[in-house]
Amino acid sequence: MITTLAVSGYRSLVDLVMPVGRATVVTGPNGSGKSSLYRALQLLAAAASGRTVAAIAAEGGFDSALWAGPESPVDLTGGGSASVQGTVRTRPVSLRLGFASSELGYLVDLGLPQTDGASPFARDPEIKREQVFAGPVAKPATLFVDRDRGGVRVRDTTWRSLTQHLAPHESILTETADADATLELLALRRQLSGWRFYDHFRTDRDSPIRRPQIGTRTASLAHDGSDLAAAWASSEDAGHAAQLEREVARAFPGGRVRIEAEAGRFRLTMRQPGLLRALDASELSDGTLRYLLLIAALLPARRAPFVVLNEPESSLHPDLLGALAELVIAASDDSQVLVVTHSEQLRDALAAAGADVVGFRSDGGGTRIEGQEPLDRPAWRWPSR
Repeated sequence: MITTLAVSGYRSLVDLVMPVGRATVVTGPNGSGKSSLYRALQLLAAAASGRTVAAIAAEGGFDSALWAGPESPVDLTGGGSASVQGTVRTRPVSLRLGFASSELGYLVDLGLPQTDGASPFARDPEIKREQVFAGPVAKPATLFVDRDRGGVRVRDTTWRSLTQHLAPHESILTETADADATLELLALRRQLSGWRFYDHFRTDRDSPIRRPQIGTRTASLAHDGSDLAAAWASSEDAGHAAQLEREVARAFPGGRVRIEAEAGRFRLTMRQPGLLRALDASELSDGTLRYLLLIAALLPARRAPFVVLNEPESSLHPDLLGALAELVIAASDDSQVLVVTHSEQLRDALAAAGADVVGFRSDGGGTRIEGQEPLDRPAWRWPSR
């Protein structure tokens, strides 16, 4: 289970070290850094497929991803000056992402490239440091893999340096030869590749979700929900039919979802009390369809180690938020779940159901966690370059 998330230098997340539980809800006003956390976690997960640099480029490039404020932010809530404009940087430009868990942890430090300014890739970030470690903190005694620029060393019983030299854009998670990779490195790659992110499903009338789709066994719902029927059928086939039915009934008393398969195409239907026939997915309301998507996301055939939901309350009737909170808690028995929301009602429902609450605020000097004093902050250590 993930115990700590750490982000430094990414947008408003200047220096964030955040505790994480089985079910965690992150809340706060607009502009407090909630969306930045969601995107930072996507960047961290992208390391498992070697796409962190490409993902930063897709966000608008390294300059867009970096914190734009002062190098040493001031907490204005304590009466500090409102003059916190950025100044010339004196320290190396750095965007750092990491997590610690009850088993393995990982961190990556990205910086400016050491290339000719005329190069078309002069603004692509380079991976400066990467570490894989055990326990809550990366320190010499807990490291399994340590990458410094292009050099990599791994530890089995003793440290050994690899002959392979990594390019600045290559990650130890994907480019280290299998013969050199430790079991810890392979386990971490598998863990990160299993993280799932869901944000604003498309449910308009032309959405593929509303039409029959070719279906095959589907371990988890696609990020856009386009394979809903196949994912639902796969979860039923994996033995989760009773749990799916329970969550449908919790949100829609008397409702039943069925998957019809014909010539390899899967179609989702839902029967509701008082109706003479089941409704096809094309006929369901946006809110109903979104809720079914959330059930499929949280209760897939193969449970994900970590699921992140960004504003799942979108298009849902307030009466469904209590059921959603119970769904999240039920899913957290098998998957760690983090919910990002600006809905106070969903926050309160999740808190009442047993989720940990993390409140964000931003005072102009970057995102801070409400009530987190220096001694409350989880242990964390970024390596030097």
